Amino acid sequence: MFQATRRRLALWYTAVTAVLLIVFASGVYLYVRTTLIERIDDTLSHVVEVVGRSLVIEPANPARGLPPRVNIEASFRDDSDSVEDDHIDLEWFDPAGTLLWSTFSSTLEIPLHPNSNGETVHVTEDLLLRQVTQRIEAGGQLLGYLRVSHPWFEVTKPTRQLIRDLALGTALLVGTVAGIGWLLSELAMAPVRESYQRLKQFTADASHELRNPIAVIQTNVQVALADAEPDPAMQQQQLKVIERLTRRLGRLVDDLLFLARQDSGTKLARREAIALPVLLEEVLEEQESIAADKPVSLNLEISPELQQLPDAVQIQGDRDQLIRLFTNLIGNAIQYTPANGKVTVSVSRNKHNPTHVQVQVRDTGTGIPAESLPYLFDRFYRVDPARTSDSRSKASGGSGLGLAIAKVITENHHGQIQVDSELGKGTVFTVTLPAG
Repeated sequence: MFQATRRRLALWYTAVTAVLLIVFASGVYLYVRTTLIERIDDTLSHVVEVVGRSLVIEPANPARGLPPRVNIEASFRDDSDSVEDDHIDLEWFDPAGTLLWSTFSSTLEIPLHPNSNGETVHVTEDLLLRQVTQRIEAGGQLLGYLRVSHPWFEVTKPTRQLIRDLALGTALLVGTVAGIGWLLSELAMAPVRESYQRLKQFTADASHELRNPIAVIQTNVQVALADAEPDPAMQQQQLKVIERLTRRLGRLVDDLLFLARQDSGTKLARREAIALPVLLEEVLEEQESIAADKPVSLNLEISPELQQLPDAVQIQGDRDQLIRLFTNLIGNAIQYTPANGKVTVSVSRNKHNPTHVQVQVRDTGTGIPAESLPYLFDRFYRVDPARTSDSRSKASGGSGLGLAIAKVITENHHGQIQVDSELGKGTVFTVTLPAG
């Protein structure tokens, strides 16, 4: 599937680029060709103007009934050599259109078409000329026609070479673009492939997490229905199991829904001023009973600097999301801290950025292996590879989404979350949030 999509992307990229290159090359060709023709026409018009001014005109002779005329011998005596050097030929016609003088070696059977804008005429199959024909008048009297010709190969020769160059360049560029497009399509498909794999893994993990409690609920219900003489104590136990599993399913569905909303951007964080120490005290009070059962001591430490500046520990954020963030972190710390251990929550100003507040959740628990730290915030990731067989996770109803949610909430508040851990000594989660 991905290879077919990659080929289509590369093909479309190459096709679009090829069309653009062909359009560009065609534009260049038409521009160069038009420019060459305009230059030739300008040259021919200039020659007509120069030759017209140099004509020797004999005045009219009323006594003999002769109109004014051009002295051909005097006018064109020295022009033939000069115009031949520029590949320009001249022809002079009388008012009746009869050819009187020409620089061509042979007479060309070309009709006389007065045209000061230039025209292309076919003399033979191999000979084309660009011509300008101008009426020459004096005193309102038509003296004749001057036709100036230029070989058309002066246009076709460079334009043919230009076509070859453009075709070769376009072909090379299209080939290069095809190769680059193939590489770029791979780069474009990489995040899609990664997202697809993550989606498959996410779906598989979610299905697995949902399947186990549903199966246990179904088993308990089937046992209860199959018992002809139900034992009230047994039924009570089964109902407690079902109730506990439904709570676990509810938490899992809430977590999945939260992440789905965040991914789609449909749920925006509400912004309000929050006193961070007060919020942390509320979270610690909620976790106190869980910590007392192990038992694990909970402590909140606020740096003296922030105690003297109450406004410095206020942050703008969504209260519910921040409670969820620190509940997840503190709950994890309690869960993985052995009996008589200690969990400390400290609040201080960030040393590297004084405009940010830093919250650390430190425990004296089992620690996390170094190889697991890069994946700790991935969804459904657990440090223990045997995810469902981890008794601690089963006991707490953990789904492997708590830290993923903590990271999303932190990023929603333009902050950062980091983890440092050492096996056998404990773990430190550091959350940095902008103050104000």
